[in-house]
Amino acid sequence: MTDPKTVDLYYDPFDFVIDDDPYPVWRRMREEAPLYYNERHDFYALSRYDDVARELPNWQTYRSGRGTTMDVIKSGFAVPPGVILFEDPPLHDLHRRLLSKVFTPRRMAAIEPLTRQFCVRALDPLVGAGGFDVIADLGALIPMRTIGYLLGIPEQGQQLIRDTTNSAIDLKEGEYVVAEGSFEQAYQLFADYIDWRADHPSDDLMTQLLNAEIEDDDGLRKLTRTEVLTYTSMVAGAGNETTTRLIGFACQLLAEHPDQRRELVADPELIPGAVEEVLRFEAPSPVQARYVAHDTECLGQSIAEGSIMLLLNGSANRDESHFPGGERFDIHRRGGHLSFGQGLHFCLGSSLARMQARVALEELLRRWPEWDVDYAGAAKAHTASVRGWATLPITTR
Repeated sequence: MTDPKTVDLYYDPFDFVIDDDPYPVWRRMREEAPLYYNERHDFYALSRYDDVARELPNWQTYRSGRGTTMDVIKSGFAVPPGVILFEDPPLHDLHRRLLSKVFTPRRMAAIEPLTRQFCVRALDPLVGAGGFDVIADLGALIPMRTIGYLLGIPEQGQQLIRDTTNSAIDLKEGEYVVAEGSFEQAYQLFADYIDWRADHPSDDLMTQLLNAEIEDDDGLRKLTRTEVLTYTSMVAGAGNETTTRLIGFACQLLAEHPDQRRELVADPELIPGAVEEVLRFEAPSPVQARYVAHDTECLGQSIAEGSIMLLLNGSANRDESHFPGGERFDIHRRGGHLSFGQGLHFCLGSSLARMQARVALEELLRRWPEWDVDYAGAAKAHTASVRGWATLPITTR
């Protein structure tokens, strides 16, 4: 195998030019350096499907407990318990069981009509306008309102929470920076809502968490207020950002493939499959960082304990050895993808994200069977955890 330290190839997740379109670099990595090493930032990366799929569930070697983005791992900050994205077993399993009671099929089925109402409210005023920003006018609103409903946060407070979440995960080009106290600042956004909900229970996540009991070394107990804050903040952040980027990518790709978009207009039953292909082709969360828990060997190379390994699920999703024609967008493609992860960290909100994207596309296509992207006014977001459009203006017809 080619020595990953000597390959004339450069990948840097903090380089905005690369992040805007990482696929040419990722393709070279798959072909030339399946185990890649970046000397500047001192990390390794796996890019092929078989390697990423094998190591995503391997929590014994590649740990999430110090963070799942490189900036958090390198910061050395202690992540408070309750952020299951940043946890390993057995604590992860305890907290995941608790949250899995929220994302039940019954609750998802009950939320779909509300999500459709949110879409109708957002899109009806735009009919006849000739165009709008997919992100600001739809993609950011629908997840925010849906998650707000799940959590029990009134609409007037949802935008502040989204704006604060955005600022906390935005990157500076060329750097990895995590603001000191960022976790605590995010949690405090929810403190007043949780205090109010404690006195005014309802059928929402906050009430469930306030009443939940877990069993730990001290026996059966209720969650502390800090734990409730942590859970609430984590669900709000993870649920908002990824679905916003998914909706943006769907609108971009269907604009670039008008024949496939017309198929969806003619047969809306194809929309769920189209959502899966968008997830494969443009993973909203394409890079999973892990802390190497012990000395190990990977693809014939020794990896030292304490190293950082990036598992590039966004690259794996286009690996042509697993997905024939993987660099081609095709709504009729069948087969899985790694956009929601694999193993114990498989995304708890996957069914919610799929439902929101499907409903958003159904309502968009019902009103506008044709649209074009105004790329002159479009811009990508650059964050440590997700990639996608920050603004995506379209012209409708």
